[in-house]
Amino acid sequence: MGIASDEFVEIQLGKNAGEPTVVTVNCPDKTGLGCDLCRIILEFGLCITRGDVSTDGQWCFVVLWVVPCSPKINIQWTSMKNRLLSECPTFSIPFYLDLGSLPKTTQTFLLKLFSVNRKGLLHDITHVLCELDLCIHRVKVSTTPDGKVMDLFFITDGMEQLHTRKRQDETRQKLISVLGDSSITCEIELVENFQQGFSSLPPTVAEELFSPELSNNQLTSQALTSDLAKMKKVNVTIDNSLSPYHTLLQIHCADQKGLLYDILRTLKDYNIQICYGRFMSDMNGYREIDLFIQQTDGKKILDSEKQDALCSKLRLEMAQPLKVIIVSRGPDTELLVANSVELCGKGRPRVFYDVTLALKMLDICIFSAEIGKHNTAERQWEVYRFLLDERRDFPLSSRRVRSQIVDGVRRALMGW
Repeated sequence: MGIASDEFVEIQLGKNAGEPTVVTVNCPDKTGLGCDLCRIILEFGLCITRGDVSTDGQWCFVVLWVVPCSPKINIQWTSMKNRLLSECPTFSIPFYLDLGSLPKTTQTFLLKLFSVNRKGLLHDITHVLCELDLCIHRVKVSTTPDGKVMDLFFITDGMEQLHTRKRQDETRQKLISVLGDSSITCEIELVENFQQGFSSLPPTVAEELFSPELSNNQLTSQALTSDLAKMKKVNVTIDNSLSPYHTLLQIHCADQKGLLYDILRTLKDYNIQICYGRFMSDMNGYREIDLFIQQTDGKKILDSEKQDALCSKLRLEMAQPLKVIIVSRGPDTELLVANSVELCGKGRPRVFYDVTLALKMLDICIFSAEIGKHNTAERQWEVYRFLLDERRDFPLSSRRVRSQIVDGVRRALMGW
């Protein structure tokens, strides 16, 4: 059982306010390592402003310049370093834990919260869970007729300590301190044989949500922001003439939250190895990415069909990394958000956090919420469903109001 050195990951904080923090990872290589590192950085509420990566196929060197996505986010740097270390190939267990107390596999827990409902409640809970490095996998939220709410969160612990009484007490105390007088009960229990669960969508809703083309409803809502035009300007090219051993993949696209993660997870799903790469900003709201890549057999990508498939997939992921629509569900209004899932089954980080934040900023109450998976012919999706509370001064049946909600949620998700 190999354990990585603490020197595999180094985090150098910016000397002055506003300066980026430099994250350096120097460890044995594996296909998809860059994607895994970027997912963790995104989980902790950080945006990557610049990046460099190089590898000889055995050992890799990754440098990422990161800044908080929001000044309100309290970054837990030690926890993030431990999570990054856990992704290093020879680092199979968290070094900071007592081996005797470590569970054999990652455990899922059910957090049950019963409280008085109020605007922004769901986001406040989510904010605490994110700061505690607790990952939300499934949610079931329901409101009772007397104005109380039952929140069920299926979570895992990035620190792998939630099986201990100390960690559970810390979690309960922080949640109760945020909920204040709203809190009624707070319980945590182990879940055996957890399954994500699938979201059953009406065929017409599924067709609109997962369509590769933007629907009329989506176009109307996105027209509120000029960033839509930028999203469509995606340029992906492949060049095999510059290196005898590598294929050069060049991407020019609009900057957005999680951009490098979206690119690297696509390459990971295609089993593509990155040998050298650079991620830069042109300072005009666009990004330039140059990646020298190979197939896992060490050869260039020469097959034209493989090239076209990879480029098409990347263009689609850059233009529509997330889908947001509003539909009528009987007399009620439902907000749906979807993101594609990695082949390993992992979804995009912090989607639930960003959506609940956007709704809180719009002063909209959430009547019920849930997370589930949905399969289409091409891929698997993670679907977030929110049943919204009607407001007299903000009628959800209004096309203008619906457009405002979709635009606000999309802005939060994309980091605009």
